[in-house]
Amino acid sequence: MHPDSYQTIERISIAEYKDKGSRFIAYAFPVDTSEAIQQQLTMLKAEHPKAVHHCYAFRIGTDKNNWRAQDDGEPSGSAGKPILGQIDSFGLTNLLIVVVRYFGGTLLGVPGLIQAYKSASRQALQSASIITRQLETACCIRCAYERQFDIIKLLKQRKIPFTVHAEAEEIRFTLSVPANRFNELKSVIGDFAIIECP
Repeated sequence: MHPDSYQTIERISIAEYKDKGSRFIAYAFPVDTSEAIQQQLTMLKAEHPKAVHHCYAFRIGTDKNNWRAQDDGEPSGSAGKPILGQIDSFGLTNLLIVVVRYFGGTLLGVPGLIQAYKSASRQALQSASIITRQLETACCIRCAYERQFDIIKLLKQRKIPFTVHAEAEEIRFTLSVPANRFNELKSVIGDFAIIECP
């Protein structure tokens, strides 16, 4: 069973953590595609060309199976995993966190790195606006011309936005309905229209 909603952040959030002269700047981004992740990584690498590391983690999708943790040259497991751990501890998805590190001259050791990447990520999420997004199902409703006003009334009563397309033989409505309300809509429309999901 898939959830009807998920939590993510509303907008970018930035936090900075310092330890022994090193600066760890965490950027948390709401994302929903691999392309969006790549765009943010490219932008941050251009914005911080002198940083020694651009470590990151992301999780996408409600099933939470699309994820990655990248250490970018730090010792294995010392950066990406602690970042991903914070995404998971907040219960978020559709999120990318990139932590940009400027080396301060003193080695932190693996435990120090884990703490630094974890702390920077946590601070970015603590200052973020966390929101709940409802999953939606894209639908198409087809009906005879004489039933179009019945469909319009049903959709307006339920406050479901739609677009109407007049075709030769029928009227077609395109809409997105909250996933948890799809079956209700399907049963209300009943026999006088056809509802399809691509």
